[in-house]
Amino acid sequence: MKTVYHKSSSRGHANYGWLDTYYTFSFANYYDPGRVHFGSLRVLNDDWIDGGGGFDRHPHDNMEIVTIVLEGVLEHQDSMDHKMQIHPNEIQIMSAGTGVFHSEYNPDPEIPVKLLQIWIFPQKKNIKPRYDQKVFDPLLRQNQWQRVVSPDETGTLFINQDAYFSLISMDKSVTKDYHLKNKTHGIYIFILEGLVDFNGVLLNKRDGLGIWEIPSVTLASQSRSEILVMEVPM
Repeated sequence: MKTVYHKSSSRGHANYGWLDTYYTFSFANYYDPGRVHFGSLRVLNDDWIDGGGGFDRHPHDNMEIVTIVLEGVLEHQDSMDHKMQIHPNEIQIMSAGTGVFHSEYNPDPEIPVKLLQIWIFPQKKNIKPRYDQKVFDPLLRQNQWQRVVSPDETGTLFINQDAYFSLISMDKSVTKDYHLKNKTHGIYIFILEGLVDFNGVLLNKRDGLGIWEIPSVTLASQSRSEILVMEVPM
């Protein structure tokens, strides 16, 4: 087993006024040669967008982009003629492929939106750009894994990579195993809320832990906890 531990306070940080953001991996003006990516996981940004703020129209290509809204509402527009709003318990995915332009705004002038933006290196390059989003019932992740992104499972959002995203809401004193789909993969555990024990390591809110060369992991909640697990090729 190999691990890499990213404490919440060790992340990169930038505050642009309308955007307050934390970078788990090197991004924009934050660069750490030891934190460029974890396998196929390239970006994990923890964004806080002020009321009325947002990202102007900008391009992407050859990247799988997953957006998870935690609080508030995010409005998305793109060159594929989508104009959508994303709410909590709803996840968006976009295959940038040969190229796409999009913008992301907080349509509420008063209430901030909090979200995760995640980039995954694609399995196939230069595909036709695509967009999808889906609502996931939070009751279906109470003390059990809820798969939300995969390349091959019914009821999930499709991703152009052999990657699997799962969410779980754990009550205090619950222990849960996660079994990797592929023994050559690694998993990146990101604590959304709470306190979680892995093999004697206590993970707090917004801590991240990458693990590979292991077939499964066991997580034990020390408090009510919300967890995102991203399984990716290494």
